[in-house]
Amino acid sequence: MTLAPTGGAGLLGSPLTLRSGGVLPNRLMKSALSEGLADPGGAPGTRLTNLYRRWGEGGYGLLVTGNVMIDHRQLSEPGQVIVEDDRHLAALARWAGSYHEHGGQIWVQLNHPGRQANQRTGRHRPVAPSAIAARVPGAAKPRELTDAEIREIITRFGTAAAVVEAAGFDGVQIHGAHGYLVTQFLSPRTNHRDDGWGGDPERRRAFVLEVLRAIRANVGPGFRVAVKLNSADFQRGGFTEEESREVVRALVAEGIDLIEISGGSYEAPAMMGVLAESTREREAYFLDYARTVRDVAGDVPIAVTGGFRTRAAMERALADRDCDIIGIGRPACITPDAPRALLERGQQRLDAPTIRIGARGLVGRLTDLRPADSALNLLWHAEQLHRMATGLDPDPARPWWRTLGSAVRIGPSALRPKRG
Repeated sequence: MTLAPTGGAGLLGSPLTLRSGGVLPNRLMKSALSEGLADPGGAPGTRLTNLYRRWGEGGYGLLVTGNVMIDHRQLSEPGQVIVEDDRHLAALARWAGSYHEHGGQIWVQLNHPGRQANQRTGRHRPVAPSAIAARVPGAAKPRELTDAEIREIITRFGTAAAVVEAAGFDGVQIHGAHGYLVTQFLSPRTNHRDDGWGGDPERRRAFVLEVLRAIRANVGPGFRVAVKLNSADFQRGGFTEEESREVVRALVAEGIDLIEISGGSYEAPAMMGVLAESTREREAYFLDYARTVRDVAGDVPIAVTGGFRTRAAMERALADRDCDIIGIGRPACITPDAPRALLERGQQRLDAPTIRIGARGLVGRLTDLRPADSALNLLWHAEQLHRMATGLDPDPARPWWRTLGSAVRIGPSALRPKRG
């Protein structure tokens, strides 16, 4: 990894050479966002290619897709792309090509929801390391996975990576954050096993390491493998920053290409900006943690996603070597060409509203609104993606109550946890 000298575009516009080869043209990454735009059966269709062509025109150095599921029986929401074998290879190739038309790298985020699976969508009971339900509205109690089932899921990750490589994608990102299956194995709150997959921090991180090894065994040497990792659960008795640093150390030893830092889960949704106002004002929610893993990560690039809004804060984080890549999430729903806005048009700030349920004084006394706020926030931003997928521009003025009305028409499952 090399840090290029500052030019007219600043460090934000400088290239980044990855240690496994290949160069990212700038330091802006479109982080994964849940699109829900797949065709029936889980194939990426015209709507996804329209959206990614729009992002392709935006000038990102790296784009990570919304989470692609590896098992049709375990989905976190409707409309997700599913890769179990090569049946959708042609459609996947068109999806990758829609972004490659404008250059830049595109990596597929691979995921298994574990206990955060939507039972109505997948039509199967959720599975998890241990039979512990998430403390969010509508969450089902999962079934504990057997050793054979765990190994089969690991194989699925490797198979999916091989398929997307054949389709022309440049890499994959293992989703190890936000309360999904990898996170469930890592956290002592959700992993109560006492076999080879749990019981102490070393055994709890065995799953993610085996997933990485399975992917490496199924792809070529030039194919990149990254991970999105929680800095912490932000819950008492959960996955800690100390444990997270040890996971980083182990992943680096296995040859990971990039580590994206995020945090939280849908029980404590730090990743969605459902935080104190003083925390949001600081920008870059997880930058303090990223600083502490710099020495552990060595020459592996670190991306930080969550909270960046001003170019000044982005440039400062890069100049201080706190991170190497700036992840853009929700602002990409409102400003799809965010890199061009910052690097070419001289825009100094990227705006993305935090959508919250109104009438808080009354409703907030009756229930904890954070999980519902998190889901509403995701749904509002997903509506912006759906607009772009049909050729329309985003509508940043859309009121929260219209989105809530859409959720009510869809049904209660619309406000269940989803990928962010």
